[in-house]
Amino acid sequence: MRRWLDKSLKRKLSLLLLVAVVLPLLATGVVSYRIALSLTEEKEKQSGMNTLRQVADKLDFMIRDVENMSVFIIGQRDIQQYLDNEQADISLFTQNIGFLTNLVFSKKYISNISVTSTNDYPPLSNTTLLHSGLSEQIAGKEDYMRNNIKWWTSLYENQTTSDGLKRVVSLVRPIRNTSKFQTVGALSISLDEAEIRKILDAAGWEKKGFVLLVDQEGHIVSGESPEWLNRPLSARLPNLGELDGKDGVFPYSDGEKENNTVLYHTLSSLNWKLVGVIPTQVYTAQNQYVLTVTAYAIGIALLFAIALVLSFIQWVTRPLTGLASTMKDINPDEPIPTYAVKSTDEVGLLVHSYNKLSDRIQRLKEQVQMNEAKKKEADIMALQAQINPHFLYNTLSSIHWIALMNKDKKSAEMVGALSDFLRFSLNKGEEFCPVQQEVAHAQNYTYIMSIRFQDKFDTAFYVDQELNALPMLKLLLQPLIENSIMHGLQKKKGKGQLYVHGERHGGVMTFVVEDTGIGMDEDKLREIRRGLGGSLGQPEPGRSGYGLRNVHQRLQLHYGLDTGLRIESQAGEGTRISFTIPILEDSP
Repeated sequence: MRRWLDKSLKRKLSLLLLVAVVLPLLATGVVSYRIALSLTEEKEKQSGMNTLRQVADKLDFMIRDVENMSVFIIGQRDIQQYLDNEQADISLFTQNIGFLTNLVFSKKYISNISVTSTNDYPPLSNTTLLHSGLSEQIAGKEDYMRNNIKWWTSLYENQTTSDGLKRVVSLVRPIRNTSKFQTVGALSISLDEAEIRKILDAAGWEKKGFVLLVDQEGHIVSGESPEWLNRPLSARLPNLGELDGKDGVFPYSDGEKENNTVLYHTLSSLNWKLVGVIPTQVYTAQNQYVLTVTAYAIGIALLFAIALVLSFIQWVTRPLTGLASTMKDINPDEPIPTYAVKSTDEVGLLVHSYNKLSDRIQRLKEQVQMNEAKKKEADIMALQAQINPHFLYNTLSSIHWIALMNKDKKSAEMVGALSDFLRFSLNKGEEFCPVQQEVAHAQNYTYIMSIRFQDKFDTAFYVDQELNALPMLKLLLQPLIENSIMHGLQKKKGKGQLYVHGERHGGVMTFVVEDTGIGMDEDKLREIRRGLGGSLGQPEPGRSGYGLRNVHQRLQLHYGLDTGLRIESQAGEGTRISFTIPILEDSP
């Protein structure tokens, strides 16, 4: 893939721009979809909560209407008179029965109204009760009823002659006479659960969801199925938790079925709660539509963006492609052809610069050819200049033969060594030489210095024979030997030793120049080590030849920063200087 891209700028730009366009579009689509999901879910929750509030308003109206009716019944003069008489009055009984019947008939959600007397008078009711669960609701709560002006029961069953068996909830409140405020009876107004369920069903709750009316004790008063009535809410919705606060929304799952959203709202007239359950399937259906619309929109945008990007890249790279094709077919021996400029933008300026560069290259090419001709002329002159070194070699050779004829062997050897030393030092300006020549050059120098400083040192060379033919940078050993003689052995009292080692270790070779001279202390050693980083080619004070600094920096320039001199010394014992260089690849 990378090799395919590297071969074409057009491919790189296409990939870059497509990524730059496609990724933001995809990110925008994902963000838009998630926002739509969030809005859809939030809208559904808000709609569900509004529905609960509308249902709660209807139920609150019904409850307040019943409570207001109870106040009206308690204050009705015939009811008060019937309950306050010393004995039952049959005419008042009949009159009150008709009054209660008319009230019930005007309100469909009222199942029955009953008035009982503390004097065991016949109870007043709009219908004959064959069986009532009210007594079970009241049992054990007499003290509560005496201390409260009203009380709503849980769901229970009533059986009457006119309506049969019905589930009802009742408002129960004591009746006190208006003169002495003594309790003379009790009033119960029963609401039909079937009418409550009609209100819940008419709310238009989400399909597959349901709404429950729960009393203050957590029992279901009304809901989607009669089988759950009067049972705890936890039986219908396990692991639901507490419904704190007036209303709320939270996710719910019983661990087995699909996830749901639970909404609840508290009636303002009672501490009863409406609990609504919305399955996530409702969100999923709407989300699928949103996902489809988003996918189509992003897909169309991607196709349009890709077509636009490819057309733009083709338009931009067409002149560059032509220029590259022209340059690929250029013959170095022929003049560089120009390319037609067809635009004034950056690409056009680039082509124009290429044309100017081609003219400049042609002129430089002609100038180089001229310089080559001048260089050949300078080489001829340099050959003539070599007459002087040759004259020096010939003169030294003549002195060498004169010393031999006079039987002065030591002078002849010294002159011969000097001649070889100078011949190698000049060496036609070459930088590298075989190890064998470098060692021979060092031996010639050592021989000359041993005659100059007689009885000051003995010399020993130990160089591995495998290194003889290997190339190395020349004039490395002689400056190190000179340093050992001039600064170590010469200043020592008595005779010293000079050792030169050369060994091969795998792909590198190591050379060591070691003396038993006066050595140096730690301060002097640190000063010399710091001085190795000075300017290249700058002689040390008091020196006329190559110094340690030159050798160190020449090593790093030719072989890398990992090479360089390593200097070790102890005062009174001697100095050891070493360096390690890699064996060149073309070496045997």
